[in-house]
Amino acid sequence: MTRLLINNGTFVTMDAQLPQFEGWMAIEGDLIAGLGEGSAPEQEKSRATEIMDGKGLLFMPGLVNTHGHAAMSLLRGLADDLALQDWLQNHMWPTEAKFTGDDVYWGSALAAAEMIKSGTTTFVDMYDHMQRVGEVVEQSGMRASLTRGVIGLCPEDVQKAKLADAIQFAKDWHGAADGRISVMISPHAPYTCPPDYIVKFVEAAHELNLPMHTHMSETIAEVEQNVRDYGYRPVEHLDRLGMFSRPTLVAHAVHLNDEEIALLAERNVAVSHNPVSNLKLASGIARVPDLMKAGVTVSLGTDSAASNNNLDLFQEISMAALLHKGVSGDPTVVPAAEALRMGTVYGARSIGLEGIVGQLKVGLKADFIALSISKPHFVPHTDYVSHLAYAARGSDVSHVWVNGKQLLKNGQLLTLDEEKILAEAERCFQRLRG
Repeated sequence: MTRLLINNGTFVTMDAQLPQFEGWMAIEGDLIAGLGEGSAPEQEKSRATEIMDGKGLLFMPGLVNTHGHAAMSLLRGLADDLALQDWLQNHMWPTEAKFTGDDVYWGSALAAAEMIKSGTTTFVDMYDHMQRVGEVVEQSGMRASLTRGVIGLCPEDVQKAKLADAIQFAKDWHGAADGRISVMISPHAPYTCPPDYIVKFVEAAHELNLPMHTHMSETIAEVEQNVRDYGYRPVEHLDRLGMFSRPTLVAHAVHLNDEEIALLAERNVAVSHNPVSNLKLASGIARVPDLMKAGVTVSLGTDSAASNNNLDLFQEISMAALLHKGVSGDPTVVPAAEALRMGTVYGARSIGLEGIVGQLKVGLKADFIALSISKPHFVPHTDYVSHLAYAARGSDVSHVWVNGKQLLKNGQLLTLDEEKILAEAERCFQRLRG
């Protein structure tokens, strides 16, 4: 078995026992086998099949993007500066209706290339033609939690077919790609799925023993519509339908009252905070400090490149740290370290991967990245946690590993053909636009 030794590196582990240090880390197979301060012991050097000099590099856990629609990378820049419902109903959905499996494959490959190159090693994806997304994950070497997102505004026979497709996808792909792929069950949102239809997804999640994922309370209009249609705000509505009887990750959760926050905490529901997308669509600002204070796990998502317009999770980390300071008037409310945890440890926790990824720690999967710190915005070398939260950007990422396999080396993709992906994605977009 190969054993990689990284020596003379700077490490930010996200592990409270050994948070940041200058030293070494050993990788054996797909696991972190050892790490320590100072120069690697001779015993480690003798056991290594490959030794890498980590000088000038900062190693940290790979980032975890907990909400997105990868194939929508094909729609980047198509319709900007619009309100959510206008953006969705008049621009996104009509174009997405033309998507073929091929479009989903190349759009997802474009997203995977962007995510790897900016340091994301695990992502959550909700879309259609999900077997094509699975193929991209398999080929790229990334880790992902995939889910066939289902909009239920359709005849009953179509609803049944979509639910059957979601269940079959889960059976075929959960645990695939050497365990790098997991699956969640996803009714798209309470405003796009009738209550009895959501119940069927809850039943499927119980039968398959899988978690659930949905959009929730993204806009005020959505919350008001839920009250008009069903008599309850979305959190209570979903709770009454049994969704929170399963481990659940909700995206956005922007418009919540105190009672809803308390209920999410009580039900152990995780929230994917998507600050840049929410700001661009003027959906509002989630009550992240209140959620965290209540004990809710809050992670970070980019949403799609159509509403962001990039998949750089470092931007979300920085935005999460800055935005809530500004709106609360409290500079201590989301410190740098907490924002970094949102992009790593809390991301892993929110999708059932805590203790598997999200930290540099012996026994965890070797999902990690290396950033070049020989750049002006990393100097002086003071507090690296601060630098990662406030100064770093995806373009600083030089190397990426998932499951111990290197996916990016010196900024070059090793598992995907970037030139072909860019050409095919452009071809797909021109056809969709025509």
